[in-house]
Amino acid sequence: MASNEPQPTRNLLRRLALRAGALLLVLAVGVAIGLLVPGARTPSDSSAEAGFARDMATHHAQAVEMSMIAYANSASPEVTTLAQDIALTQQAQIGTMRAWLTAWKLSPTGREPMAWMKTPRDMPGMDHGGAATMPGMATKAELDSLRRAAGRDLDIAFTQLMIRHHEGGITMVDAVLAAEPRSEVRDLAAQMRAGQDAELTAMRDLLHRLTTDNSAENGVRGD
Repeated sequence: MASNEPQPTRNLLRRLALRAGALLLVLAVGVAIGLLVPGARTPSDSSAEAGFARDMATHHAQAVEMSMIAYANSASPEVTTLAQDIALTQQAQIGTMRAWLTAWKLSPTGREPMAWMKTPRDMPGMDHGGAATMPGMATKAELDSLRRAAGRDLDIAFTQLMIRHHEGGITMVDAVLAAEPRSEVRDLAAQMRAGQDAELTAMRDLLHRLTTDNSAENGVRGD
């Protein structure tokens, strides 16, 4: 049966699957070794490590979804490159976190999102419009609006939503780092923070140009 996805989207989906699959074996071996190290504790169901892995996987999944929308519909090479990078990186990290939960013999889902954070409802971005349950998450209405957008409006909406999304993700990263997690969780969280900090700098610059330039110099091509 032929796919209804545009060719660029199918290509990105294929790269997502290949990258995630290649990492899963390496990561599973690494986690297994960590479990055999004397003194290494297996995270409990209510641990910060387990909560972070579950909730950040959900958080990342929305970033991948928004990135796929932008990748398929933007006419800006800068936006499509950014969207592709975010989708590939965060899908691979989802695979990592799911591999942890499997190795720890824990459920991929928890009873209460964000319960591992001490005061999640007080965190920035936790409640914008009443529908979001994690820092920086877009609401259903915002995602629907992004799907309907086109041209510069799409690029601006995607960049604004992803900036807020990254800021929320960093809030979650800082919370798990403060809990002094296992080494593999600490290392990936630190990697996430560095990567998202760099992307935030790039996106803030991009958003400034998108909202102040009226010419094609911002990288958005006309029809």
